[in-house]
Amino acid sequence: MRYRTRVTAPVAALIGTATALTAGSPALAAGRGSGGEGAETLGDPVYPGLGNDGYRVLSYHLDLAYDATTGLVDGTVTAELRTTEALTRFSLDALALDIRAVRVQGRSAGFEQADEKLRITPARPLPARARVTVRVEYSADPRRALAHTGWVVTPDGFAVCGQPDSAHTVFPCNDHPSDKADFTFRITVPDGLLGVANGRLVCTENLSGGRTAYTYRSRSPMATELVQITVGDYVVRHRSGPHGLPLRDVVPTARAAALEPALALTPGQIDWLERRLGAFPFETYGLLPCNSDDPDAFDFTGLETQTLTLYKPNFLLQEESRIGSHMMHELVHSWFGNCVSPATWADLWLNEGHADFYGLLYRYERGWPDSLGMTTMEARMKDTYARGDQWRHDSGPVAAPNAADLFDDQRYLGGVLVLYALRQLIGEDSFHAVERAFLARYRDSSATTEDYIAVASTVARQDLSGFLRDWLYGTATPRMPGHPDWTVTPVNPSLTVPHSRTGRPHRDNSATL
Repeated sequence: MRYRTRVTAPVAALIGTATALTAGSPALAAGRGSGGEGAETLGDPVYPGLGNDGYRVLSYHLDLAYDATTGLVDGTVTAELRTTEALTRFSLDALALDIRAVRVQGRSAGFEQADEKLRITPARPLPARARVTVRVEYSADPRRALAHTGWVVTPDGFAVCGQPDSAHTVFPCNDHPSDKADFTFRITVPDGLLGVANGRLVCTENLSGGRTAYTYRSRSPMATELVQITVGDYVVRHRSGPHGLPLRDVVPTARAAALEPALALTPGQIDWLERRLGAFPFETYGLLPCNSDDPDAFDFTGLETQTLTLYKPNFLLQEESRIGSHMMHELVHSWFGNCVSPATWADLWLNEGHADFYGLLYRYERGWPDSLGMTTMEARMKDTYARGDQWRHDSGPVAAPNAADLFDDQRYLGGVLVLYALRQLIGEDSFHAVERAFLARYRDSSATTEDYIAVASTVARQDLSGFLRDWLYGTATPRMPGHPDWTVTPVNPSLTVPHSRTGRPHRDNSATL
């Protein structure tokens, strides 16, 4: 999709670069790293168009102002980069953002928008391994119809859902989970509305014109897909979690009382999970049931934006037995997915498999039947095992997705089955040791499937590479340790996977629902 193209540059930047900026230029069309431009990819096997390999982002500061009359957002993003090579030009991911100005190291820079890239030509070349400040001024319309968007429009504002590849419709960025960075946010809103973002509130400013600015800082680095920024008629409910962990829920004012029974479940859920995975990895946690009853506002029930999980509010109005397992699923992502992010989108099973694994354990411990009426992990895994070859036929191996089937059952329950098989092979104590060692080793960074295999082999003191690669990449379902009687149903080629009608990945395949 080509959204719009615009070229602007100061005279100094045009000298010696006119050829490269000419429409139809091979260098421009290729978008690859040659001549110090930075490859316009981070090599993701699912979304190869994401990112730029010429730098890594150290930090983002997002300064957004919301106009309640027009519904528009005025933004400035200031990014601190570290170049990985000498650059005469580089790019940020950006789609449907109206860019007004770009400055690099305080100097006006040339820029062009093409497809989903903002290509920037600094006034002076950037040396390798240099720390560079990039400032982009822009505006956005959250209501703009796009093939994919990170905006969730509500009657009184908006929220954000960037997973997997839409954060760059909200702000220009290196939009890939392998390039985690520090974040601060400043959100200016009219009086009567509240602005909230990831992390902790560090400053509130009363401004002229009946406006208030709220500044938040995230203590830990974060992937762009996990950013949450929301504006609305909210009230913040504070409570304490285990060991005094500050919890805060951001709740539509009119729904606060009705949602309280669900919100009150969080401390106990964190306690249950800490006993299995270790201390909660962030400075705060809470839920954001955004103020929308539109069933199409976003195509999932909950989303694990870091420290503030986004939810459809009506889901949380149900009794505990219908919501507790999925609340646990989203909470698990604080460890698997947020604290340790996938190095590529092919590693998504590490997020979703773990989230469903512990979410189902939590359900069965409480005697809540799942969606198939089953009440034990063994029964559900036997059923899932029987479907294994069909899922591999329809959705590929567990760790080999594509963009269309990224959020299929195979990444969720298929991932659970892999973890169950590992636990069956090495025993429960060794399995828990693997989990904690993996989380400790890759805390606040990103990890691959191969990283998990290596940690498992080291901790279990046996080479598990063949075993796990068969489960993760094989085209046939391996035998289940401890269950020689389990059988796999033969593949029926006439069966089809119900992919999203929009062609975008559907994200509500968690077995905890």
